[in-house]
Amino acid sequence: MDTYAADVAALAAALDLRDAIHVGHSTGGGEVARYVSRHGAGRVAKAVLISAVPPIMVKGDANPGGTPMAVFDDIRRGTAFNRAQFYLDITVPFYGYNRPGVQADDGVRRNWWRQGMMGGVKAQYDCIKAFSETDFTEDLKAIDVPTLVMHGEDDQIVPFAASGPLSHALVRGSTFKAYPGLPHGMPTTHAERINADLLAFVQG
Repeated sequence: MDTYAADVAALAAALDLRDAIHVGHSTGGGEVARYVSRHGAGRVAKAVLISAVPPIMVKGDANPGGTPMAVFDDIRRGTAFNRAQFYLDITVPFYGYNRPGVQADDGVRRNWWRQGMMGGVKAQYDCIKAFSETDFTEDLKAIDVPTLVMHGEDDQIVPFAASGPLSHALVRGSTFKAYPGLPHGMPTTHAERINADLLAFVQG
């Protein structure tokens, strides 16, 4: 995660970005938290964490409500040995297509698969440790710009109770929006609603 944040810092410096608004979804939300806390002074105006992995995903003594390591080991196995099938299968809980009355969008599933298969398997494998085991607690405490935390209450990838509300509590003065019934992939499945709330925050 330090590398992700450093890459953003290098890009922001090269472009001399000022008053930027950084929006991160899922692992990207962790990247935003680390970048803003460690590199964003004087460059960042606002931050948004959507369905984001902070404060920390994996279950441990300090995080008893987290996700068991066995879950991430399964993700590692799927990524390493049959990612073509794994990346297709994971789109179902990702977008909540396994919920009663929800119609799966085959185009959305195929597009997610396409993006996943474009990446390098080694980088994707290493990313699992980065998004699941990185502790963002101190990063969240250090954020000092207006921050919006958005999280779906039916998130099956980054469970709601161990993520969004806890991040909101750690970021001073942050705004929290919970979305009953919405999945991890809510920026796609409910784009109109999510984009409207994003725009309101940006313009506010």
